[in-house]
Amino acid sequence: NIKNFMNGFRHDANPMGMLQASVGALSTFYPEAKDIDDEYQRHVAAVRLIAKMPTLAAFAYRHSLGLPYVYPDNDLSYAGNFLSMLFKMAEPKYEPDPRLEKALDVLFILHADHEQNCSAAAVRVVGSSRVDPFSAITAGCAGLYGPLHGGANVAVLRMLQRIGSIENIPDFLEGVKQGDERLMGFGHRVYKNYDPRARIIRSHVDEVLEATNKESPLLDIAIELEKHALDDDYFTSRKLYPNVDFYSGLIYEALGIPTDAFTVMFAIPRTSGWMAQWMEMIDDPELKIARPRQIYTGPRDIDYVPIDER
Repeated sequence: NIKNFMNGFRHDANPMGMLQASVGALSTFYPEAKDIDDEYQRHVAAVRLIAKMPTLAAFAYRHSLGLPYVYPDNDLSYAGNFLSMLFKMAEPKYEPDPRLEKALDVLFILHADHEQNCSAAAVRVVGSSRVDPFSAITAGCAGLYGPLHGGANVAVLRMLQRIGSIENIPDFLEGVKQGDERLMGFGHRVYKNYDPRARIIRSHVDEVLEATNKESPLLDIAIELEKHALDDDYFTSRKLYPNVDFYSGLIYEALGIPTDAFTVMFAIPRTSGWMAQWMEMIDDPELKIARPRQIYTGPRDIDYVPIDER
């Protein structure tokens, strides 16, 4: 059913848009998930979402390229199966490169959950209405779809491409200081020093490039940019250190993932974190529907003007 649903999308549709719509559609395929007071149904919904998200993501990716869908292979690991659904062609059995499998598994672990960011908060706010979990997770996908949240690693790649060469790094950083450029992939709302996730991801970039037989001039620029920024008091005094997005896009690029599908890669592991947040919230006996408050600071005592006089 999902395959037929996805076939209805245009081939030039954004993969993240296809993923978001497909996750929302799951609520119509599993109406029993609406019984969120049933512990078994909550568990089944969590398993289904975590299991189906790689399939939906891979189908969206293959559909955008006009390629036939590849179905899951139960003999492979979670990461290995996803690589198979992405890249299998005519071979009878896809054998994932263990270096790529490991790097993807690490990325999935590091991206699984991270406090009350935009998408996790969206899942909680929408889930607080006691809607089914598929609909709540769709809200998380919508939050992640925004370029300020899920698109950060794409912005890093575009920045590196704009810098162009190692020789241009000093001028670029000077432009950042003057407010003419933005330093993407640095700084974090929570981590006020080097994001530990960035260090772990960086250790796998070289292996991925070796496994894919690719050279990455952007990696050379990224490494030098990091060195220059960390040697400059202007950036370190402002707690601007590389974050998790600084190197993750380089791995996705090396894998051959198009930039408009990077956010889809983020949504796969984040689903387990979203579900953990949702399940924790539903178990809270004091759960109430979210209702943020706001303070009006606009003009007051305004006279009403009839429509025909406006």
